[in-house]
Amino acid sequence: MTALGVAPGIGLDPAPVRRGRRRSTPFLLALVGTAYLCVFFVIPLVSGLIVSLMSGNPDDGYTFTWNFGIYSSLFVDPQVPYLTFLLRSLWYGFAATLVTIIVGYPVAYFIAFRVSPRWKNPLLMLVFVSFLVSFIIRTDMWAFVLASQGPVVTFLQGIGVAGKDFHILGTGGAVIFGDAYNDLAFMVLPIYAALERIDPRLGEAAHDLYAGRFRAFWHTTLPLSRAGIFAGVLLVFIDCVGDPVNSALLGGTNTYTIGQAIQDAYSGNQQYNVAAALSTVLMVVLGIILFIYARVSGTDDLEDLV
Repeated sequence: MTALGVAPGIGLDPAPVRRGRRRSTPFLLALVGTAYLCVFFVIPLVSGLIVSLMSGNPDDGYTFTWNFGIYSSLFVDPQVPYLTFLLRSLWYGFAATLVTIIVGYPVAYFIAFRVSPRWKNPLLMLVFVSFLVSFIIRTDMWAFVLASQGPVVTFLQGIGVAGKDFHILGTGGAVIFGDAYNDLAFMVLPIYAALERIDPRLGEAAHDLYAGRFRAFWHTTLPLSRAGIFAGVLLVFIDCVGDPVNSALLGGTNTYTIGQAIQDAYSGNQQYNVAAALSTVLMVVLGIILFIYARVSGTDDLEDLV
């Protein structure tokens, strides 16, 4: 019996059983993740698409009529320029994302390479300390800071840089600044994670090959941190484009965004089909933009951040 691979008194060889369990474990884990995505992503996505194809009004109700014409009618109505709102939101998202990269990359670089290990965690906590306060409260406080009688405008007027009619609140700059402030940590953390994985000896090797600091950074550090920048862009850009809070609290009538249009159509006017159609269009546009960005920038090492 032992020659057939069966141990006396034990039964069948447990090795195939263990191999079967090892092979089935990834599928079981994937099953949990797939179920989660179906419940919280696929089902809401399909539900939103179905609602967008409905016809009706808040008084008589809505019925499913395969109303694909709603998508074309959204961008031909001169009274409600949804296309302008969409383009404005994309511009605010792009500008805010660029600001977070310009500000966040030096912060992540400093923490990763210029700070002793015992100070890294406290500094990272300082980056995220603003998240201990509600998002709306943080934005509302910036509305006070950027107001015409606030400290920023008063200081600029005091040193003679700004005139009496100068104002920041209610402009696109205030919205972009608020978006960048609220999402800065989402850019710092993935860039820091990517920089932490870079072997410092690569920079030393670049210097040994007579590369200056800038060339060593440009040709070594920056390309190796590309995955962190890409992950940060995903988090910041998507959040800024669809955000209705900053434009509502820090902007004005000329800063109305697609996020506000979706919110008002759903909760204000109860135009559920319009809100769902706008959300679907926004997701498709963002998907196309991010797909093009991923193809241009490359995402081969993005999984290293997970």
